Amino acid sequence: MNTRKRLAAMHSAGYLRQGEESSANQACVIASGQRCEHALVDPELNRRLYTYEKQVRGRFAPIVDTLKALSAFQHEMDFESRAQRVAQDKLGYGLPQELLENAWVNGLDLRALHSYCIFRSFKECIDMAESDQQPWRERMLIDAEFIRSCGYHTIDVSPCADGRLQGLLPFVFRMAPNDAVYVKAYAGALFDVEGDVADWTHRELERLAGFMPGGESGNYLKIAVYHYSTSNPCQQGCAAHGSNDALATQEAADRLAELRAAIENTYGRGAAPDTLLIGMDTDTDAIRVHLPDSESGNCPMRFVESAQLFRDTLGMDAQSARSAIEAAVVRAENSCGLQPGMRKLIVRLLESNLSQIEYVIHHHEGRYSVIGHDEAFICAGEATNYVQLRNKYYYAHLDTVEEGAPDMDVGIKIFSGLNVHRGLAVPVLVHFHYSSRVPGSRERTVSRCRRVKAAIQGRYRNLHEQGLLYCQMAVSDRQGSERCTFIEDLAGQAGH
Repeated sequence: MNTRKRLAAMHSAGYLRQGEESSANQACVIASGQRCEHALVDPELNRRLYTYEKQVRGRFAPIVDTLKALSAFQHEMDFESRAQRVAQDKLGYGLPQELLENAWVNGLDLRALHSYCIFRSFKECIDMAESDQQPWRERMLIDAEFIRSCGYHTIDVSPCADGRLQGLLPFVFRMAPNDAVYVKAYAGALFDVEGDVADWTHRELERLAGFMPGGESGNYLKIAVYHYSTSNPCQQGCAAHGSNDALATQEAADRLAELRAAIENTYGRGAAPDTLLIGMDTDTDAIRVHLPDSESGNCPMRFVESAQLFRDTLGMDAQSARSAIEAAVVRAENSCGLQPGMRKLIVRLLESNLSQIEYVIHHHEGRYSVIGHDEAFICAGEATNYVQLRNKYYYAHLDTVEEGAPDMDVGIKIFSGLNVHRGLAVPVLVHFHYSSRVPGSRERTVSRCRRVKAAIQGRYRNLHEQGLLYCQMAVSDRQGSERCTFIEDLAGQAGH
């Protein structure tokens, strides 16, 4: 992106006001006319993340054009063999033979093929995740060592299940996925308090048993991440809260307070984990970090915004910019008793997010072109956190369809607009984890997938009977190497 386009993108996103481009410091343009990012931006990390984004999106991009090509010659004599050659060439994998061999009679089932390709491309992303992500994982500002230095042995993050938050860790937070960081998304960031008490208890048991580095002196941190839209706040905010930003903020803060109360009421005062409330502008990926008090209470009105910090520190040298961030936190804190480790983490989160603001300016013209939903499928059950990228799927957390019905209904509504109105099916990946340490766990999880799949098909019977709902089941091992294995793929294999 040249200087002129960069300035236009900054204007569009609100980081640069009219007239500011005339100042070399404010516009951050050097004499040669070359672009100079914010002093705290890591351009090399941005380059690596953009390469990752292109790799992942590139596996989905050819699907529609490939299927259009197949549709054009589906009645030719050599269709099946030719279709497989085209698929291998364009997509990198073959297609189910049964979906090709009867095309001359009933016509090509493009709905089923489209859904199959979505899932197959996603599986390719999971299989390649380690090599795809390795270049940027090693450069993250927030890693396991830094987390421990802040006094935390575990960070448990519950963002909203909205697909726009799926790149939260590596992109928005610049936090390396690792064994100390857990992500479990819920609609509206309204996590299950009882479930989180169980998760906290499990980690406490591991800590007391000496199974985690630094656990003897560290604490547990729970983060809730709500979201909002600065471009279209009344329609593109959080659907679970009716795009009411104030409600989304307050209810996430209340849920964090409920978790603390539940643990202290059960295990005694002082047992509760620290909590942190963060808001995210899904149009620009800028964040709003709320500052908890000495009792880890999160006030909706006490926060620091990275977008404002980006504007205020643009043109400063790195040390001056860091000092300005720390000063902004101190001003917003207003003697609320912010703990030193928490302050250290918040300052780092705000600094790290400046690189993501620059990323969106440089690669997405300051605001994403699609500020709403643009997911490829629904993941129902337990999320697969192996692929870290915005808007890849809508997530519906559920143990049973009845309990998860509101989230599923929202997802079906979203895909009625994204897919059904175009004649495409709604792809639903039914995914659950099992533990290879527990005898019979995989078999029970497969049975659970089948029950949930049948329940989804029953709840949305009209879509299912019209061929507008396509369910794929998959399982992953929490402890082992099996990741998102399609159940049908291993139906005849033993050893699990």
